[in-house]
Amino acid sequence: MPTATPNAPTSSRSRTVRFAIVRCDGPGKPERTELFDVPVEPGANIISCLQWIAANPVTIEGVRTTPPTWDSGCLEEVCGSCTMNINGRVRQACSALIDAVSPSTTPPGPGGATITLEPMRKFPVVRDLCVDRARFFRNLERIKAWVPVDGTYSLGAGPTESPDHQATRYALSTCMTCGCCLEACPQFLREDKPEAWDTSFVGAAVISQAVLFNDHPTGATLKPQRLDVLSGPGGVNDCGNSQNCVKVCPKEIPLTESIGAAGRQVTVHAVKKFFSGR
Repeated sequence: MPTATPNAPTSSRSRTVRFAIVRCDGPGKPERTELFDVPVEPGANIISCLQWIAANPVTIEGVRTTPPTWDSGCLEEVCGSCTMNINGRVRQACSALIDAVSPSTTPPGPGGATITLEPMRKFPVVRDLCVDRARFFRNLERIKAWVPVDGTYSLGAGPTESPDHQATRYALSTCMTCGCCLEACPQFLREDKPEAWDTSFVGAAVISQAVLFNDHPTGATLKPQRLDVLSGPGGVNDCGNSQNCVKVCPKEIPLTESIGAAGRQVTVHAVKKFFSGR
């Protein structure tokens, strides 16, 4: 009885998938689309196909080009850096399996198994599929998305939390700043000029992080400052409640619940400020 050879080639199991990649040589440069045919093995993801193209940067016309550029890190949907638009939907490239994005029953080529990769459109393009998300991190800085710690010495055990409260906060803490919710949000408009960042909508992820740290026993010391930002221009009142954010979040974070909680906190904060005269 013949035995299987561990290192036997698996080319018979592969298929060809055409990739249409939107390319851009730098900020402000014109875009172009290049097509590549990639041999894909079962279980391959978008990142592995990009790596193949980078090692073989030849278009379907036989023209040698520069290797495409993209961001990636953990390759297990934790770091959030490989966010891009795949066939018109924003998602993580590492967890986008080819067999799911482009089923094997469709033929390769135009109108068939073609996968289109584009950069996120709400952030400036650095090159190809890489974007500059500095605005996102600036907004996290605005709402003070951290727990304040006084000094570098040990402060002892922190306040205890109930299991229910801990479970609620844990769901919000899984945010990996991927930017999917911002890309899908119709109220989060592209702002390339930093001077406009502090007045434009901060987005669902930032609002959710404000709620996360407001509900932390120690982080709540900065709650008034966070709510001042969320009650001002670009704050929670700018949300249009489209709920696109919760539909595309890869971590299934209850973003709409966070936005509702933030709205209630902002209202209570405004009433307290009114009656206190501050």
